[in-house]
Order: sequence, then structure tokens, then C-alpha cells
Amino acid sequence: MHADADIAQRLWRAVMLRRLPLWVLGALPWLSLRLLPGLLAWVAWCMWDGARLRQRVNRGWTGWLDAAVPELEDSSALLVEAETPIARLQRSRLLARIDASLDKRTVRAIVRERVDMGLSWLAPWLAFAAVVWFLGQQSGASQAAAPHASARAAQAAVVPELTMTATPPAYTGVARSTGSPRNLELPEGSTVAWCLKNPEAGETILELSDGRTLNVGARCASLSVTESLFWRWRGARYTLKVTPDAAPQITVTQPTQMIQELKPGAQSAAMALSVRDDYAVRRATLHLTLARGSGENIKFTDREMPLPASADPRVRNWSRKWTLAELGMEPGDELYFFVRAVDNAARPHTVQSPTYTLRLPAPEQEEEEVTSAMPVLVKPQSLRSQRQIIIDTEQLIADMRSTRMSADEVRERSEAIAADQGQLRRRYGQFLGEESTLFGGEEEHDDHDDHGKSGGQMDVLHEFGHAHDEAENATLYDEGTKKILRRALVAMWDAEKSLRAINPKSALAPEHKALEAIKELQQADRIYLHKTAFVPPPIKEEIRMTGDVVGAASYRREQGEAQDAIPAPLRELVGALSQEGPLPALWTRTAHDWVRERLLDDEQRLAAQRAIQDVADGCLRCRPALRAWLRAGVAQAPVILQAKPVAQTPFTRAWGEGDKP
Repeated sequence: MHADADIAQRLWRAVMLRRLPLWVLGALPWLSLRLLPGLLAWVAWCMWDGARLRQRVNRGWTGWLDAAVPELEDSSALLVEAETPIARLQRSRLLARIDASLDKRTVRAIVRERVDMGLSWLAPWLAFAAVVWFLGQQSGASQAAAPHASARAAQAAVVPELTMTATPPAYTGVARSTGSPRNLELPEGSTVAWCLKNPEAGETILELSDGRTLNVGARCASLSVTESLFWRWRGARYTLKVTPDAAPQITVTQPTQMIQELKPGAQSAAMALSVRDDYAVRRATLHLTLARGSGENIKFTDREMPLPASADPRVRNWSRKWTLAELGMEPGDELYFFVRAVDNAARPHTVQSPTYTLRLPAPEQEEEEVTSAMPVLVKPQSLRSQRQIIIDTEQLIADMRSTRMSADEVRERSEAIAADQGQLRRRYGQFLGEESTLFGGEEEHDDHDDHGKSGGQMDVLHEFGHAHDEAENATLYDEGTKKILRRALVAMWDAEKSLRAINPKSALAPEHKALEAIKELQQADRIYLHKTAFVPPPIKEEIRMTGDVVGAASYRREQGEAQDAIPAPLRELVGALSQEGPLPALWTRTAHDWVRERLLDDEQRLAAQRAIQDVADGCLRCRPALRAWLRAGVAQAPVILQAKPVAQTPFTRAWGEGDKP
């Protein structure tokens, strides 16, 4: 039990109530005079008085109880210290007596006898407050007699207080902020407003980094921020850094490879992906394309499925384990899928992921024996199309960039595509009468190697010329069709060579050229080319052979004029900045336009605009920095070779001949 602390606390509360009227009466004069220093002084004295009384209570409360309560028998000290068992027994008896005799009235009587109200301290404070009030009246009278001009001067000396409010776009969900001038980082498209707390201070001017100014007075000034800039007010610069809205990010975690080949007995395929945006994903869809068939007979089926939203609008996580029946896949089919996402920006960003491929291989079949005697048994449907070869090549290049493929895997896939290209080339080569390759059969013409000598003389034509009937002449196509076929075969041959050399990137161009030739062959009956020739201007017969050259154009080719990479006003400004003289007229507009057009990085552009402001303020030491930023905007200055006429005189000819040995 802490009976001693409880009794002391009761006495202390009674002492505070005893002195409270003094403390309140002493504060009233200073509150009426509205003098904060006097009020603070009185509060400090009250705190000192309270601490002094607290010490009196802590030191003498036991004596107060012994003198006021006879039932305690001068044993109140046992309430503080009772070390022996007898003392503790006596202490319990005292506590019982205190509960019966020490009520609120007895406590107030004890405090009234020991502590006075302290009214003697109040008289000096009231006298001091009266003196202060009298002096204030005298100074107020003197100020009232001052002229009105001084009042207007005092009003003009009021310092304007500026507040700025930043309101981000509604789609970001970011709350509006209001405060004093400071550096801010805002989303793109935010609105910033500057207002004066005290419009009576007059109008103030804000200087923007791009050369514009805003007037802030009775009305607030606002600005829609689309790029990073800074503004200056009363000599201080504050930066408004704009954060552009980021496009959604799409991450596909399953399948792990761009081309995923399923096992022959597979019954399901898993897909897992994630779409993230800095504010919200408005729409995300999964696009599926099923390819069935081979060769030129391929059928495509497209599907589109929206991805459901999650609790967090910034993230959409989706995963599903498809059965092949749901996807509609059969052995030999390929499924292509990609994800397209759109965010909720004012100008929405649309992002599409790379295309992933799921392949379900067809069951292996026994290869039929193909001989030269049965060329009609070759099935064109088993050949891969030129478009599919291009898709496989592009996919191989993408996999080489995005994943770490081994050299053996790259070689295997490149040679497989080369083999498909070779088969397709031999197929189209049959239309030109070729047996297997573009430049003749693969077998040696052993039966033609020995043409012998006729009559003991060498038959040069048959020995070295290898004269046979041309295979192309055995076809029924016209010469134009044959040229297109030859162009397609040459392009296929170049693509096959690049693929077999494990260089798929250089094979794309000839592959596309071969596809264009094939399309031209397929649509040859729908092509109409209007051939036009050069039509010279008509000759005026009335001036022919007259020698009149008025209006005639010169046959000499005019030399091209040099393109001016640096405008003349900017060149003049750069030259003037290297000196301490005056700058050209409207030079700030020239500098701002050049910086805004050529310096795309935010930090560099803001630094250049700071240099423009400093030079405009008259800083001579800032001119080299501004000149450097203006020259940094020249990305590439072309070297122009311009011929200049040189007069040849006998002196120059003699001088040149004298230099020769």
C-alpha cells in the first residue's frame, strides 16, 4: 500500500485549490492588455510558486496530520517508514483511524491553517500591469497622430506569404497537397496553384524556367505541369519534377521459354503471368491463336479472353492449367498466345508481350523411300511455308537475345530451318526444270564426263561447254514468270547459306525477298503495271534555232547549298556570350527555344534554363556555362565541302610552278 503517497496527494490538491484564485486573478490583467511577455512572466511565477508549495507539502505533511488529528497520537511518521513488525501493525491501525477521521472537510481545514491564499503577491503584479497599460496608451496616441503616408508605407512593407497547392490527375488516386513553397515531385498532368495568404501585400511575380511569368495577387495563378521545370520567387528557386506515367509491365512466368514443345503424351499446358502498372490496370486480355495444318494449307483460329481484376488495381496475377481439349489442340498443332494490357492514364498506354508458342508434336511416321523414279509421291503439304520459315527465324533470333542458348542448340535449330528452306527451294525449283538444287543436280554427271574425241580431235564444245538442252526451256511459263521464280530461288539459296552458317539474322532479308516473290507469283493474274516513260517538255517551234536563250535552263548542274545546322540567331548569341558586351535582342527567346528543342534530358534542360536566368540577371561569370549548354544542343554538325572560285593570275601560276622540284 502507498498510503503515504495517497495522503500527500490529497493535501497537494487541496493546496492547489487554495492558491488557484490567486493564479487566475494575476493572469487577467495581462490577458486584457494582450501582452504575451507579461502573461509568460506570470505563468513562470505561478510555476515557481507551485513548486515551492509542493516542497512544503512533501516535507511537513506528517506534522500537519499530527497537529490536526489527535487520534494519530503523533505517529504519522510510521506511514512513511515501518520496518519492524510492530511498526507495521501500528501503521495498519493508523490507516484505519485515518479512513475514519480524515475526510475532505478535515483536509481543507488543515490546508487553510497551513497555507494562505497569497493575495500579498497580487498587488505588485497589478501595479506593474497598470504601468504597462499607461505606457501603451501613450504610444498609441503618438501612433494615431502619425500621417497617413507612413501608414501606407507600413502596408507596403508587408511581406507577401505564398502557398502552393498541387492537384495530381484524378486517375492517379494521389491526394492533393497544400503548403509553403518547396520542391515537389508530381505525376504528369498535375495542376499547381499559387495563392497569397495576405492579398493586401500586393501582387507578386513568379518566374518560370521556360521564360514565362505568372502574376499572383487577389487571384491565384495555376499551371498544368507536363514537363519538369523550376520557378523562382523572391530570389529562391523551387523545382517541380514531373514523373511520366509508366506503361504496364507484363511478365510471363509459364511457360519459361518462348517456344515450349509439349511432350507427345501431354494432356495439359500451364500458363501464368502478371501485369503491373504504377497506378491501375484498366484492361488486360489474353489472345490465343491456334494453327492447324502444314505447308501452305494452314488454318488459324483466334480467341480473346479478358484477365480478371484483383484486389489491388495495380496488379493482375493470373494462372491456369489448361487441358488440351479446352485449347482445342491436336497432335501437330501450334498455339500462339500473347498478353495485351492497357492502363488508366489520360492517354492510355497499350503494351503487348512477346508471342509465346506451345507445340504439340505429331506422332512419328515411318519415312517412305523417295527415289528419283517416283517424284510424284512427294507431298507438298509436308513442306513448311516461307512465312513459317520467317517466323521460325525471327523466333530463333529473339530466343538468342532473351535466353542463354548453347551453341549446339543454336546450330541445331538454325540447321533445321535451313533444311526446311532447302526443301521449299527444291519444290519451287521443279517449276524451272531443276532436279534438286538451284544450280543443277546433286549427283555427278558421270555419264557426261567422257565425251571423247571425235576423229582424234578434242571436242572443245562438249568437253568444256557441257552443252545440254536448258531445263528452263522445257517448262511452259513465260519469261517474266521465270524471272520471278529465279529471284525467289536465289533469295532462298542466300537464306539457306546464312542459316547453315549459323547466322540467322542475315537470313531474314533474303527470306522476306523470297516471300515477296512467291506472293507476286500467286497474284500475278491480278497485277497491272502502268509503264510510263520520260516525257520531255514540248518545244516551242517559234523560238527554235533562233538563238534566243531567255527563260532557258542551264545544262550545268547546280551545286547543292549547305544546310545550316545552327541557326544564325543562335550563332550570333554564342559569339556574343564569349565576350562581355551586350547580347542580341530577344536572345532569351532564342536560347529558350533551342534548349527546349535540343536538350531532352530533364536535368540538363533545367540546368541550361538556370544559366539563362542567371545571364538575364546580369551574371557575367555565368556566360561560359550558358554558351556550353547551347553548344551541347548541337548533336551533329556536318562538315560541308563547298568549292570556292580561285582566280588564276600569272603570279599565282609562277608561285605554284616555283614550288615544284
